[in-house]
Amino acid sequence: MQPDLLETANRKIYTVSELNGQVRRRLESGFGKLWLEGEISNLSQPASGHLYFTLKDAQAQVRCALFRSAQRRMDFAPENGQQVIAFARVSLYEPRGEYQLVVEQLEEAGSGLLRRQFEQLKQRLFKAGLFDEQHKRALPRVPMVLGVVTSPSGAALRDVLRVFKRRAPWLRVIVFPSRVQGVDAGAELAAAVACADRAALRDALLLVRGGGSLEDLWAFNDERLAQAIFDCRTPLVCGVGHEIDFTIADFVADVRAPTPSAAAEMATPDVADLRAGLQGLLRRLSETQHNRLRRLGEGLGAVSHRLRIQHPVQRLQQQTQRRDELELRLHRAVQGHAARAAQSYARSLGALRACHPERRLPLLQAHLRREAERLRGALRERLAGLRSRLQNSARTLEAVSPLATLARGYAILHPIGKATHPIVAASQVQRGDLLHARLADGGLHCRVEGTVDADDKTD
Repeated sequence: MQPDLLETANRKIYTVSELNGQVRRRLESGFGKLWLEGEISNLSQPASGHLYFTLKDAQAQVRCALFRSAQRRMDFAPENGQQVIAFARVSLYEPRGEYQLVVEQLEEAGSGLLRRQFEQLKQRLFKAGLFDEQHKRALPRVPMVLGVVTSPSGAALRDVLRVFKRRAPWLRVIVFPSRVQGVDAGAELAAAVACADRAALRDALLLVRGGGSLEDLWAFNDERLAQAIFDCRTPLVCGVGHEIDFTIADFVADVRAPTPSAAAEMATPDVADLRAGLQGLLRRLSETQHNRLRRLGEGLGAVSHRLRIQHPVQRLQQQTQRRDELELRLHRAVQGHAARAAQSYARSLGALRACHPERRLPLLQAHLRREAERLRGALRERLAGLRSRLQNSARTLEAVSPLATLARGYAILHPIGKATHPIVAASQVQRGDLLHARLADGGLHCRVEGTVDADDKTD
């Protein structure tokens, strides 16, 4: 079918350049600027310094251009396979008729951004000296009271208490509760550590939390928490996440534990180890005594041998007497050493018994009773003061009450049938008006027969 000649004469014929130009303008005006997320691939950077790459997800991809002028706002180097968020305008590359995005701002997405922030904070705090070994404090060898900063409902606290019960059943535990995940968790953890340090009620502190993703553990990378740990005067063990997890709190803490359970084990001695250590000391004491007696016996044998090979009677008698003297000194030395060893053992045993938690319990109970009695006394004094203030206020109120004025013989006048204020001047009434006079006891209905002005003239 042949086209109509008139239509052929009036039709608009575009060049390819014109078409691509109009498509580009419509794309740019229709979409404007937008944010999108994807993975970088096919990254290239020619001599011009501009960056060209493909941004893709699981189902689609789009070409992108990032010009050198926009790269000044970036604080990281893009790489293939990196997940990013781009702020770009939709456009068209006219020479090839290819749809593309002109990127104006590029940011890391997800955990990549968090890891970079983690490394930046780590380097800054390292330069500030918060990780220096000279600031690390040693843990007490046999603690009696430990503080735990964690979530009271988390599994980490249950794991820590289970280890304490097994290794150190005498231990007293104070929990300083805090959220361990969320926007404000870092500030809460810092406040809890500072509160626990000010309380000064424990020998060491544990900062613990179970495992999770980098986002879940981000509260332990808070700079405020790092400063609170550094300022803490109490030795602190940090056990956050699993063995492969590292946080800023781990680097600042005095001791880093791979897990909460490991933190509990590092902070407490095993009661079995204490018993074994004591038995080892006893064995060493016994062996030392045995070796000392053996050496003295060998010396005595050598002296006896020398006496036997000397034939002169005079020399024999002198050496015999000397031997007797040495035997006496040996026995006295052995007895004295054994007595001192027994006394040292008794002192060590007594000190160990004195540290038993049951000895402190009566003192704490007596202190609790004294504090309760002080509280009851303070409440009685407070109630007496409030009762006295109430009585004074009642007397003051009674003194200024209008009823007291009425009781002295005064009256309050109101017009009958009119909603007005009380009458305070003669000019407010006229002859014949009906008034109600309120007295201290009851009232009167009155009629105005006349008024008296300020010069005592009757109307």
